[in-house]
Amino acid sequence: MGLREVLARSAARHAHVLVVEVPGWDGLRMATERAVLERGWRLAWSPADADVLLVCGPPGPRLAAAVDLVWEQLPGPRVRVDVLDRRDLPDALAGACAGLLDDDHHRRDPRARHGAQDHGGHDGPEDHDGHDGHAGSEHHGDHDSSDDHGGHDMEMSPGGIPLAEGGDDRDGLEMDVLAVRLGPVLPHWPAGLVLHCSLQGDVLTGARAELLGAEHEDGDAADPRTRALDRVVSVLALAGWDDAAERARRVRDAPATGDARPTTADHPTASPGLARLRRRVRRSRMLRWSLRGLGPLTADDVRRLGLPEDAGGDAYDRLLHLLDDVDEPAPPGGRQAVPVDALADPVVGLDLAAARLVLAGLDLGGLSAAPAPRPEATRG
Repeated sequence: MGLREVLARSAARHAHVLVVEVPGWDGLRMATERAVLERGWRLAWSPADADVLLVCGPPGPRLAAAVDLVWEQLPGPRVRVDVLDRRDLPDALAGACAGLLDDDHHRRDPRARHGAQDHGGHDGPEDHDGHDGHAGSEHHGDHDSSDDHGGHDMEMSPGGIPLAEGGDDRDGLEMDVLAVRLGPVLPHWPAGLVLHCSLQGDVLTGARAELLGAEHEDGDAADPRTRALDRVVSVLALAGWDDAAERARRVRDAPATGDARPTTADHPTASPGLARLRRRVRRSRMLRWSLRGLGPLTADDVRRLGLPEDAGGDAYDRLLHLLDDVDEPAPPGGRQAVPVDALADPVVGLDLAAARLVLAGLDLGGLSAAPAPRPEATRG
């Protein structure tokens, strides 16, 4: 066995998978994450960290273009897999493993990639609906026309990348203002969401949101309990508490047993794992310190933006609400659809990490491209 084969087998045993969720397919995405981790693989945080790109659901044209550009950013050796059914996951992951071991394919792939660029393929940030601007190692945006940057008539570098412009910061001093996009492919990020941002340093001074949808509406949606626990996983992971996030993931992925689940005094339907998670979160002073005062929303804000009623309070309040009410049945008719342009208002004035935490804690399972109730809901 040669050195190349030894390295390939080692890489296949420790593959990092970047999972892309198409809107409406969060159930398939969670099942995929579970299958990836059960195989001993890891979930990637960025294209640079990924060996496998796994797309859950059929993306619409604009989201497909963004995913294609992310695929171009993956370093080799690389494998792409598209999945539409949970039953296909074992074969899909086995195929990805075989692809990582295919040395002939990885020899041809760089030549094919360069050939596509030479014939007009994706080759830079100027491509439509791309995903090539960066705000930190985990934040990837895409740059195209000046209209997509909130109407700024920006100066462009010879490579097509928008240059920073001057603007007054919160202290009245002039700082560079950079227009970037966040999404639509980020871990613990609402599926299909693109946030067009104006940044001064790492603070969002303006934002505009849009939704890149699926090819069709038939999806694989998770049940309300699983979706709520998934939001808990995202908040804890983005807050940097990996151990608690992994515990929440295990509770999320545990098979439901209906009314036969063990009970606790405070929450009659809570499983022991969920009860322990609740206690651990409530006892963490560091978590409370990190989330208190982050993204506060009053009752008037919630009504004005068209958010669910339980979105009030700050990020810590919303996390506790998730944990307390995760076993409550969904209201008749399900959750109201959240207008996508309502998502800009809560994040303006925050830094990038705080903005991701705020969005992760909101119930966006019914995200809609329809406008918010009132036009003044979006600033920036």
